[in-house]
Amino acid sequence: MAASTALAPDTPAHTVDAFHRGRFWLVQPRQGHRAGMDAMMLAAAVPSGFSGRLADFGAGAGAAALAMLSRCPAAHAVLVERSAEMAAFAAATLAHPGNAHLGGRASVLKADVTLAGKARAEAGLADNSFDFVIMNPPFNAAEDRATPDALRREAHVTEDGLFERWIRSAAAVVKPRGGLAAIVRPEQLVAILDAIEGRFGDAEMLCVHPRPDAAAIRIIVRAVLGARGKLSIRPPLTLHGPSGNGPTERTEMINNGLASLFGD
Repeated sequence: MAASTALAPDTPAHTVDAFHRGRFWLVQPRQGHRAGMDAMMLAAAVPSGFSGRLADFGAGAGAAALAMLSRCPAAHAVLVERSAEMAAFAAATLAHPGNAHLGGRASVLKADVTLAGKARAEAGLADNSFDFVIMNPPFNAAEDRATPDALRREAHVTEDGLFERWIRSAAAVVKPRGGLAAIVRPEQLVAILDAIEGRFGDAEMLCVHPRPDAAAIRIIVRAVLGARGKLSIRPPLTLHGPSGNGPTERTEMINNGLASLFGD
C-alpha cells in the first residue's frame, strides 16, 4: 500500500491498489464502494482500438476509466462523479505517481449525470462532446438491501427512473454513432433496454456467469447512438471453471486489460 498526498488529511481510511498487473493504481475508500471485476468488465466493453473521448458516468474512484485508458493508449477519459468524496478519490487516483503515464489523458468532473438540458451543459456535460459513454448505475432499489454506509449506499441504491435519466444524458452527450456500454444486474435488463429504445441501436448483450452451471449475475449491454440494428446476444463470459476455484483464462485476460469483452 502506498500513501497519497492528493487527499485531505481528514479523508476516510483508504487503500492504494494495483490493477492490470500494476499498469495503473486506484486510490479508494477502505469502507464503502470498492472497485473490482465489474469495473474491469465495463472497461473491456470498449473496443481495443478506441481512440476518442470517453465519459465514465458514476466513475467512483476511476477504475473503469483508467482500465480503458490502460488498454486503449490513444483514448481520453472524463471521470464524471456526483459524490464530492468519491470525486476526491478519483482526483487522488489521477495524481498517484503510478498513473503519471495516464493522467494527461484523464480528468475528473464533479457533476450529476441525471441533470437535463441547460443544467447538464452548465455542469460540464455538453451535448455531442463524447465518443463513448460507459456506466455502472446503482444496482439496488431503495427498499432492497439498502446499506447504512453512505458511500456504498450512494453507489448501489437506485432511484426511481434513474436508468431513463442516465441513458437520456448519455444520448445527449455522445456524438452521432457514438457508443454506450452499461453493466447491470439481470433484473434490470428490461429497464436498460427500455431506456435505450429509440436512442441507441445495434445493441449487443453479454451475460456473465460465475460458473458454467450457474445463472448470470451481470449483463453488459453495448449499443450505438442512432443505429437501427436489432439486439444480438453474444457468447457469455464465465468467470470460473466448474469447480469455481480459479478464474478462467478469458476472465484473467479481461481482468488484466489484455482482451476486450466483445472481441474487438
